[in-house]
Amino acid sequence: MINILVKVKNVMNKILSAASVVLLVFMTSLLWQVFTRYVLGKPAAFTEELVKYSLMWTAFIGAAYAFFTRDHMSLTIIKDKLTGNKRKILLLVIDVIILLLAVFVFVIGGFKLAMSARAEYSALLGIPRTLVYAVSPVSGIFIVVAQIINIYEDLTGVKVE
Repeated sequence: MINILVKVKNVMNKILSAASVVLLVFMTSLLWQVFTRYVLGKPAAFTEELVKYSLMWTAFIGAAYAFFTRDHMSLTIIKDKLTGNKRKILLLVIDVIILLLAVFVFVIGGFKLAMSARAEYSALLGIPRTLVYAVSPVSGIFIVVAQIINIYEDLTGVKVE
């Protein structure tokens, strides 16, 4: 079981980190707008929309990556004061709540949002909004997998690496 979880975690981490790098490089390359605005005096409008959508994707994919690495921001005041079984129970409850939120908000809600926008197209690029909103269920699935691994770690005390 642990070998499968290690492989899944490694593959997911590689996918998410590579996607984040590609998105960040892509957004950086869109400095074209700065050049066209200040040098040519005629801004390229499509780049603003591209940057906005890329930033959305980067944030969601980055959040999923943070759940896999357990590097997301969190308040640790209570967690740091607890030890033993109380700490394990708290971590388990937190991870289950995150799992439920990921399933119901990101995956199910995000899928419904993406499907409801399938007839809408972006103003400048003309791409379907479904493509833009698809990041929610995609990242939600990654977060669900991350949380299943995190819950396994909470229950067994074995770090999946």
